[in-house]
Amino acid sequence: MKVIVASFSKTGTKSMTAALELLGFTVYDALEHVNYHYAEWQKILTAGGSVDDFRNMYHDVDAVVDAPSFYFWKEILEAFPDAKVILTTRDEEAWLKNTRKQIKEINQNYFFKVLQTVTPSGILFFRHSARFVHLVYGARVFTPWTHIYFNETVLRKIYRQHTADVLKHAPSSQLLLYNVEEGWAPLCPFLQVPIPDQPFPHKNVGGKVLDMYMRENTFMKRIVNEGKTVGVVILASVAITAVAVMMCYRRPKPSPPQNVIWRWLGY
Repeated sequence: MKVIVASFSKTGTKSMTAALELLGFTVYDALEHVNYHYAEWQKILTAGGSVDDFRNMYHDVDAVVDAPSFYFWKEILEAFPDAKVILTTRDEEAWLKNTRKQIKEINQNYFFKVLQTVTPSGILFFRHSARFVHLVYGARVFTPWTHIYFNETVLRKIYRQHTADVLKHAPSSQLLLYNVEEGWAPLCPFLQVPIPDQPFPHKNVGGKVLDMYMRENTFMKRIVNEGKTVGVVILASVAITAVAVMMCYRRPKPSPPQNVIWRWLGY
């Protein structure tokens, strides 16, 4: 582990993931956490985790970004004491505005709600996300169809407290307070890597993270493909059932037995 991005979602974390990957780092973002370490994170989010848990999970990963790792940045740093810590910053009002937009997108994306209901990987993603949202934000999300709502006063306090915690406890020699609008200039010297010959990437502009994930992320593509498979199975089942019903109605009635006894019985 070389880099811990200890920043709340909606502070440029998707841009940080893209930038670190361009710089040659192996990065675990939000979906990689659930894809590769679902069982470990379920344990940590419910019962807590040890330094060894984090060391075992991320010994071959260069950088971690976004939920749920940002909330456990201190424990991850304890497991990897030489790692650098980056805190991406954003104006609080801008952060809250974009958080609202992303919550609205999640609440209104009914296609993704269906995927979280009927696909194996979608169900895992929902369980993982629901546990984290409850632990960090105090919000209960019982099903994928539950409307997500955050108390914005509480949300501001959580955001401020997390920022203050990082600034207070991260070793100053290992900490970079950074805004993604600054580009490569502060980031690359801090990480001791050369500045690449291409523009700094800016991702998830406008809060359309689900659309971006479905286009680009392997785990999310797997959820979509599982949804297509489930859809095909459902359509095939409906078609087979319909054909079977039609055949029952069209089947000719059997002729009655032609013998004296059966005729006497009324057949």
